[in-house]
Amino acid sequence: MVEPPDPNPVDLSGRWQVHVDDGDLARQFVKPSFATTDWPDIEVPGHWRSSPLFAETDGPVLYRRSIDPTPLAEGQRRFVTFDGIFYLGDIWFDGHYLGATEGYFFPHTFEVTRFAEPPGDRHTLAVEVASPQQTDRSAKRSITGVFSQWDNLDPTWNPGGIWRPVRTRDTGPVRISWLRVLCTEATEARGALKLDVTLDPGEVPTDAPVQVLATVRDDAGHELAHTETDVDLSRRGTTVSVPMFVDNPPRWWPWRMGDQPRVTVEIVVVVAGIRSDDRKLTTAFRDVAIDDWQWSINGEPTFVMGANHGPTRMALAEATPAELARDVELAKAANLDLLRIHAHVTRPELYEAADAAGMLIWQDFPLQWGYGRGARKQAVRQAREMVDLLAHRPSIAMWCAHNEPLAVAFQPGEAVTPKAALRVGASMFLPSWNKDVLDRSVAHAIHKADPTRFVDLHSGVLPGVGSTGTDAHFYFGWYHGQFDGLAPAVRAVPRLGRFVSEFGAQAVPHSAEFMEPERWPHLDWDHLFDRHACQKHQFDRYVPPALFDSFAAWQLATQQYQAALIQLQIEDLRRLRGNPAGGFCQFCFADGHPAVTWSVLGHDRLAKVGYRALRAACRTVLPMLEPRQGLLHVANEGRSALDGARIELEIDGRIRTFVGDVPARSVSYVGRGHLDHRTGEVRVRLHHDLVGTVENRYDELLEWLRIVNEDR
Repeated sequence: MVEPPDPNPVDLSGRWQVHVDDGDLARQFVKPSFATTDWPDIEVPGHWRSSPLFAETDGPVLYRRSIDPTPLAEGQRRFVTFDGIFYLGDIWFDGHYLGATEGYFFPHTFEVTRFAEPPGDRHTLAVEVASPQQTDRSAKRSITGVFSQWDNLDPTWNPGGIWRPVRTRDTGPVRISWLRVLCTEATEARGALKLDVTLDPGEVPTDAPVQVLATVRDDAGHELAHTETDVDLSRRGTTVSVPMFVDNPPRWWPWRMGDQPRVTVEIVVVVAGIRSDDRKLTTAFRDVAIDDWQWSINGEPTFVMGANHGPTRMALAEATPAELARDVELAKAANLDLLRIHAHVTRPELYEAADAAGMLIWQDFPLQWGYGRGARKQAVRQAREMVDLLAHRPSIAMWCAHNEPLAVAFQPGEAVTPKAALRVGASMFLPSWNKDVLDRSVAHAIHKADPTRFVDLHSGVLPGVGSTGTDAHFYFGWYHGQFDGLAPAVRAVPRLGRFVSEFGAQAVPHSAEFMEPERWPHLDWDHLFDRHACQKHQFDRYVPPALFDSFAAWQLATQQYQAALIQLQIEDLRRLRGNPAGGFCQFCFADGHPAVTWSVLGHDRLAKVGYRALRAACRTVLPMLEPRQGLLHVANEGRSALDGARIELEIDGRIRTFVGDVPARSVSYVGRGHLDHRTGEVRVRLHHDLVGTVENRYDELLEWLRIVNEDR
């Protein structure tokens, strides 16, 4: 095989000239002769609102830059790719219209070969970008998930812009225009990958021999499999399906269960013996099965402990690769198996970090709350794009079509009219266009594109007319009830506890200058609710600011309350392991901007008390005391049994000892202790050679239970 000339990739990141669309400016600025010398410039990739000059702009915004001409080798083709435009784009090259884009999280590619020869003056690339605000938030059209409507982000923020890199790339006469890689088998004996490759032949002669070469290599570069497939390019857009088989494959595991060996897949298109185009990506052999919310990885049952995760930064383009990877590291340090990428698609660096760390990903499609009928066609198309973009990643464990498909036009925590509450209730329990048309269309598109993974039709839907419900969102101790109400509710209706994918309480972060604490107790509560998510009405019920003499004392109390709720509700769910719970996702992990939210890490990643509670409650081996009735259990998510484990229950200095075997992948009942309203210090300790000593403390939790009971 003969190598082609250097493809001359050109990175077009950097400073672009920009201007807000004004009058007929959008028609004029695309012309190469148009003068933009007085236009300001901003950074690409980026969001236009990050520039002070455009901080209040909703667009559209016009982007323009020049490109130095470079020669194109004979028979070569040239393409310009936008990795992400938020949200709508119209593209011109040298004044010629290339096409339109819609969808923020996946690439858009256009051919510019005809403008490259012969090279002459500098080329002009012009883009009109629009990111329209959704005026009716119960009937949104843009497929932008949390960026259009979410109480954990500033609702006035507009993420518009060319927010991902832009580049040109040269290929030979036949280009790979589409690629999807799926792991279809991952047993000890055999691994299988399915490669779907679509070829764009351009003007290549139909009699030229074309081959697709596919190679799989392990981490050390050793070849594991190789195939060569002859292709008939009699029609444009030919798709070739290439199966790849590997004996005794290296299998990828979540970090708690094993190692994370990966493989490299390289696809090369050869035309008449010359390399024309290629793609290279990293994947792995692994199987994730979810049956009635009971999980198994590579055939081994497991109880999954996770957290929801929003954008690493509200201005996601500005998150550094290190920051994106750090969020995965912090989740692993908190003993989490799973991050739910909540109603958005994030940057590739986070997925890469999850692949490397053995962190499972629950991937939401960017649908959040209510959408209008005009969104369906785009949602289906973009659902396929999401699969194409991410399906090769071993960390992706499941897909979810829509988070809470409810007609929510207000910000959660806001006082609502009876009519609005009735509308939300009806959209939860009765058939609706969102749940029964939009979501089924999106879920079908995802499943058709990727039949290897479980697809959650929608998240947070309770059983209703024509629906058995899905995973549950319970906010006992925040929106409803008391913080010890989760377990009784699940015992009453076990189906609701199969997978609780949201629970938690707000807490004030350590870095709270945005709250102007010097004004205590007269904070600007309306502003904090509107821009920073702080729900004073709920705090008044559970941690009333009026009871505290200082901001610092109230701040600490909110964190302690959040921590106690996290400890109790996670331990309740771990006690219900397999009967019915298959796992959980706490809400949520880290903030993307200064805010008072349910996150256990602030926007600066300083840990709240709740982070330590999350980390302690998700340890692989955990002795637990049920604080209502004094029931003692041990949860063991390890792959090894703890034979002859010694468990000590210490209540106010009195110690009882239990000795017994703790099976792997289990929760075991040990015994019972006596608790009453006078109980003070409580410790539970497990001793075993394999894990050393594991201690669990209940002082703060019992104190909050006493407060709750007094309120009752």
